[in-house]
Amino acid sequence: MRAAGLLLNSDWLLKLIAATLLAVLVVGCGGGGSSSSSGTSAPAQSLTNISPAPQALASNAAAVTVDFGVVGVPNIPFVSVTLCVPGTTECQTIDHVQVDTGSSGLRVFAAQLPVSLALPQEQDGAGNPLAECMQFFDGYTWGSVRLADVQISGEKAASLPIQVIDQDYSATPSDCSSVGASRNTPTSLAANGVLGIGVFKRDCGPACVQNAVPATYYSCVGTSCTSIAVAESVQVANPIPYFATDNNGSILRLPAASSSGEASLSGQLVFGIGTQSNNGLGSAQVIGVSPSTGTFSTVQNGTTYSRSIMDSGSTGLFFQTSALPICATPNNSFYCPASTQQLSAMIEGVNGAISAVSFSVGNAAELRLNDAGDSVMPLLAGPAFATSTLFVWGMPFFYGRNIYAAVEQQSTPGGKGPYIAY
Repeated sequence: MRAAGLLLNSDWLLKLIAATLLAVLVVGCGGGGSSSSSGTSAPAQSLTNISPAPQALASNAAAVTVDFGVVGVPNIPFVSVTLCVPGTTECQTIDHVQVDTGSSGLRVFAAQLPVSLALPQEQDGAGNPLAECMQFFDGYTWGSVRLADVQISGEKAASLPIQVIDQDYSATPSDCSSVGASRNTPTSLAANGVLGIGVFKRDCGPACVQNAVPATYYSCVGTSCTSIAVAESVQVANPIPYFATDNNGSILRLPAASSSGEASLSGQLVFGIGTQSNNGLGSAQVIGVSPSTGTFSTVQNGTTYSRSIMDSGSTGLFFQTSALPICATPNNSFYCPASTQQLSAMIEGVNGAISAVSFSVGNAAELRLNDAGDSVMPLLAGPAFATSTLFVWGMPFFYGRNIYAAVEQQSTPGGKGPYIAY
């Protein structure tokens, strides 16, 4: 697997782990109240599968909502995705699919697909059924690779390889299950699926073509699965570059959030960059990212984080620093400064672009007590699973910004991808 795939897979768990750990803060506390509430509110499950607020949308835009979703975890943007048997009108719409700019590929659960939706299984070059293990920091998803017509708003990617997560498919290979905990249910994933719309077309790329990468792709016959090399054309794919139009990237457009939090929030996922009147690049700063890893650099408080990523799938900002105190257990994946800290950083692209940004970090333990009814928490940050070189610009950075993700090799008004912009 190319370095990008390794990073993105690890990063993808970072956001899920962060979500799971943050559930320690808020699960059972629920939502429905605003930040001005007394802290007593309905249980989190009362907000499960709330539909996004109606919006006037262009054909290349989909409604996005940040709410408590599946298990009551804040700072997760959700969208609805429709899957169809290729070339037919036999379809199923799945709501509360996480929008993830930090990975590539669509992943949904087999249990959410009716028996009548018989998605054909992708095959390797020898005609054997294909399966995938998606690796995280402490876990994995396992399931078959299937073909589906993927429709989001007015855009469609025909016969796209997706992962259908199913812990009962074949027999999970030991080198996959040894990665860590199973993330094979919506509860453990904190979503009904993941829509990976990062800067890469496929979730592994050339490295999986060249070699059989353990705990990645498999050919399965019966209950026997063998790790194999696979062509890029059969790898799980980011749907955007396979749309007929508006296929060079996306914009995740979210309104600003009150520093005290919000019960919920609605925005848009807009497809294409500079292809229609609603997706122009305008004055956005283009930050070039590594074509092999998807990373850029961040300089904060004198420290350079060379493996920085822009990731809507992370519930907070994650970076290591001694300047902020870590919360006491069980909230020790987050920072707990005595008062909200106003910080600044420099984001540096591989194209030489430099952008000064500011952000705020609050006390995660106090958020549990005071803002437990809010699914939007813009002050969350912590050291969870970050290394000395990793800075994750997660969901708090997305509030009040238009974040662009330009797909590799695709032409845009800002040049060819991959890049991010805001």
